[in-house]
Amino acid sequence: MDGALLALLALLLLALGAYGLARWDRWRRSLRGRLAADGERSAEVLLASCGYAVLGCQVPGALTLWVDGEPRRYGLRADLLVERHGERLVAEVKTGHLVPRLSHGPTRRQLLEYQLAFGVRAVLLVDATRGTVREVRFAPEEPTP
Repeated sequence: MDGALLALLALLLLALGAYGLARWDRWRRSLRGRLAADGERSAEVLLASCGYAVLGCQVPGALTLWVDGEPRRYGLRADLLVERHGERLVAEVKTGHLVPRLSHGPTRRQLLEYQLAFGVRAVLLVDATRGTVREVRFAPEEPTP
């Protein structure tokens, strides 16, 4: 085979590989989105069984950080806004094996951000995979019941 034909074949294989990777990535993201949506739907049923009323889904919020004296506002979305016994809480729905754990730093930080941004006493961590709801409260000292 001559060099030009080999180069053309190599380019064709690279193009096909790139196309395949792009399709794989789109499929993976689509699957992740479907799993998240399914998790939120099952979380609504789970929360209702625990006595929570769902007030909203994908609820927008914001947090202002003061950096060198200048305000910087960041938008965010909470999975669910719920209420029970007259108290409103934010519920974060997670699926999988690692992410729903409080030992997972990014999850902990997200819950803290939501507690601050939404001004709630606590945040609910809903593990849609295992069907559990945990109330998480960040406080400088041990909370009193």
